[in-house]
Amino acid sequence: MPRIAVLADPQTLPEALAGPVIAIGNFDGAHLGHRAVIDRTKRVAAELGAPGAVLTFEPHPADFFAGKPVVFRLTPKAAKARALEEFGLDGAVILTFDAALAALSAEEFVRDMLVERLGVAAVVIGWDFHFGKGRSGSPAFLKEAGARYGFRVDVIGKIEALEGAGAEAISSTAIRRALEAGAVEAAARFLGRNYAIIGTVIPGQKLGRTLGVPTANVALEPSNRLAYGIYAVEVSVDGARYGGVASFGTRPTVDDGPPLLETFLFDFDGDLYGRTIEVAFVKRIRGEKKFDSLEALIAEMGRDKEKARAILAERSALPA
Repeated sequence: MPRIAVLADPQTLPEALAGPVIAIGNFDGAHLGHRAVIDRTKRVAAELGAPGAVLTFEPHPADFFAGKPVVFRLTPKAAKARALEEFGLDGAVILTFDAALAALSAEEFVRDMLVERLGVAAVVIGWDFHFGKGRSGSPAFLKEAGARYGFRVDVIGKIEALEGAGAEAISSTAIRRALEAGAVEAAARFLGRNYAIIGTVIPGQKLGRTLGVPTANVALEPSNRLAYGIYAVEVSVDGARYGGVASFGTRPTVDDGPPLLETFLFDFDGDLYGRTIEVAFVKRIRGEKKFDSLEALIAEMGRDKEKARAILAERSALPA
């Protein structure tokens, strides 16, 4: 996949991105609803003979106003650039959402950012996109401003869920709700891929090794609200992919400590400490529970491993 130009707070755009068609949004999750916006951006760019790019913001505006991470991020900052690359556009502009940006009125955002700074030829947004101080800028306002400043504005309507997922519009909120319920398969239908996290493996208590299940431990963002439980997963390490079983929770049988993702990789032998891994959640096997003894926990972990292997084997046997 060709890499795109990812620009942080550019004052001007490089020549290759001059006069772009810009898709604006947070794009958290890069889900199928976002892809509808991106597909339209590509079509408009082709029509106009212009480059296509996304404009997004870090930190998430809700986190900025709260003064701390409060949004359950589907694509945290570390993973966002890579997720944006999957869109297949020419570039991505990431603006720092700070007090100065938050203070811009809707008119100032259009004039200062879109027209003077980025020189847009066209803008594509979703039906619920609002911008400017107090979220005063609406799709209708942007269309009117585009007519005054001479750039095209396309607004994408609600994208209905895929068959079998209900009639709910595809949105980051709907995906978060699914993950909070442990419904990772439903989240995957919205995302168009399995929900995944990327993190650095940290040392643990090495209890898993003692129990015969050595795990790669990753501390997720405090705002991550994935349901506690046991999951069949696929793990990527330096381009290699392994099946596995993961536990996310507080380990009530052992210490009831801070939430931790503990992943056992099938058919892997090596040291992962300090390395970056990606864990993709395929299916929830069960919720987290407290056992009467370590022996009971060990027996259940054995059953969890077999269930995870069966789930992943069935998955690999399905037609592409």
